[in-house]
Amino acid sequence: MLKATNLGLRFGGREVLRGLNLTIEPGEIVTVIGPSGAGKTSLLKCLSLLEHPTSGNLQVDGEGYAFPWPEDKKLVAPWPMLTVVFQQLFLWPHLTLRENILLPHAAAAKHPPARDFNRVVEVLEMAEFLDRYPNQVSGGQRQRCALARAILLKPRYLLLDEITSALDVLQVAKITGFLPELAKQGIGMLLVTHLLNFARHTSDKVLYLENGAIVESGSKSILSKPKTPQLRAFLRAAEVAS
Repeated sequence: MLKATNLGLRFGGREVLRGLNLTIEPGEIVTVIGPSGAGKTSLLKCLSLLEHPTSGNLQVDGEGYAFPWPEDKKLVAPWPMLTVVFQQLFLWPHLTLRENILLPHAAAAKHPPARDFNRVVEVLEMAEFLDRYPNQVSGGQRQRCALARAILLKPRYLLLDEITSALDVLQVAKITGFLPELAKQGIGMLLVTHLLNFARHTSDKVLYLENGAIVESGSKSILSKPKTPQLRAFLRAAEVAS
């Protein structure tokens, strides 16, 4: 279980995250929605410990972290058991997409099973451009590469930041069908997305984040029957913009 309790993040005098409580069970898909600047990416950074929260507690399976973290104590992050894919993607420009995907395995002198590699390549439709370099492919193709790299690490928890942002409609549909397949393997997922239909089709739980706080949470039914005025206003605005 990935669990955050009263998690907070402060930069100077500004509260970026405020008293967040959330739980992600193995095999569960949790979606985070909210306006720009709500703190969604900061939440992913804190949950993955790329950014240290300034208050609260984080539990990753049997490992617990209490914040503020003592300056004289080394923090051992739970990577790659917990893996995150950001919008920036972080692909090495001098390596082909295939080499980027396999790089973490090469560093550990381990090779992913061919069946796993082939399955991911098939679902993400990457065979045609696997041996090209990042500057030779589209943004959507680079995004699929970063996703494949994360999946092949076989994490227990996968945090995904707007993974559909550079994908066309058909590719979004592919990902929508593939994520439940990962969930059946026991992978817990937290997805940040602006696509409400994507959230409706994939989510077990939905969190609405605004001004660094979870304003409303529940099953995906809150997307059709919101209880708070903040989420109602957000959904109306999203409908107008779509």
